[in-house]
Amino acid sequence: MNGRTRLLLAAVCGVAVASVYAGQPVLGPMGRDLGVPVDAVGWFVAAGQLGYLAGLVLLVPLGDVLDRRRLIAAHLALVAAGTAVTAAAPAAWAAFTGLAWAGAFAVVVQTTVAYAASISPPAERGRNLGIVTSGVVIGILGARVVAGLLADLSGWRGIYLALAVLAAVLAVLALILLPADDRRDAARYGQALRSFRGLFTRPVFLSRGLIAFFLFASFGTLWSGMALPLAGAPWHLGETQIGLFGVAGLAGALGAARSGRWGDAGHARRVTGIALALLLVSWAAIGQLPWSLPLLIAGVVLLDFAVQAVHVSNQHTLTAAYPDRTSATIGAYMLFYSLGSALGAAATTAAFDAAGWAGPTVLGAAFALCALATWAFSGRATAGAAPRPNTRSRERRLSTAVPDAERPSAR
Repeated sequence: MNGRTRLLLAAVCGVAVASVYAGQPVLGPMGRDLGVPVDAVGWFVAAGQLGYLAGLVLLVPLGDVLDRRRLIAAHLALVAAGTAVTAAAPAAWAAFTGLAWAGAFAVVVQTTVAYAASISPPAERGRNLGIVTSGVVIGILGARVVAGLLADLSGWRGIYLALAVLAAVLAVLALILLPADDRRDAARYGQALRSFRGLFTRPVFLSRGLIAFFLFASFGTLWSGMALPLAGAPWHLGETQIGLFGVAGLAGALGAARSGRWGDAGHARRVTGIALALLLVSWAAIGQLPWSLPLLIAGVVLLDFAVQAVHVSNQHTLTAAYPDRTSATIGAYMLFYSLGSALGAAATTAAFDAAGWAGPTVLGAAFALCALATWAFSGRATAGAAPRPNTRSRERRLSTAVPDAERPSAR
């Protein structure tokens, strides 16, 4: 895992995830152009998330079966096709179709993360995951800045056309520059799917998954709904100005890149708890949007710092717990991410239509509180399951049946 490989993998993650989120700052213009009412424009983002959900179940397990380098290239090419269809959409149904298609193959992000984890030495896994997943943050938040600029120059269709070109170029580069991923012990597709399902019985997996569900529901509530009040009174901001708020989010999220190293040092659980508390606090500042843009910016920085810290800690914990099935693990974990993001995207526009910005503020804070409660409850539950010191035979049985990261002592 050299610097060039990390950079290329981060770029793959950024462009793929941008295909799902790039429409957030231009939901209004997209809805007007395609005849979608204001209370339903959140479905442009939700369509991509639902496609992503299908891809997580059906496509990500392929990473434990096939050469991940070729899989990354193929999925990027199909993302390019979906974004091209969206750019040329004559009506809403075509845009929804293109976004769902691009979202399904945007799960190349999870294949890329699993690839990075599998070729990293254990002592550097957290560091490399932190760098590679920073591409996800750049894609989600940095795309907002670029999307705002492109929307002013060429309309919302220009955003998706640019993404189609970038995805196609990266598909070629991945095929040429990434090392092959030949594995003699690769699982069959049916085995990979069974492994995928079996993860949902694992305590560590379920707790980290539920945290991710509420975490990204809170994240989606902010970023899918914020453009609507900023475009209205009293701010009346344009697409470019709204897109620049992505810089604040990007600064916060990249500030959490070190969370991978904290995980390497054994502090993943503690980092998660502190970051979730910060997530809840951030909504107090975000709620001031109708009166104060500086407080909104501070809240955005804090929220995105918290989200990235928790996300990297989650993936570090899970790839360490299940090193023999990293693709299935990351894919199953991201089901929670996708469902949470779709819920946040769909619910925030309806909440704003019903109660103004107070609606999304209460909704986002409630999701953050649920994530924090899940973290606290999961810690108490696993602590109560600790083996007794004098039962050596029982410890030996546990050591063969339960991954290290699921034993209370590992946390």
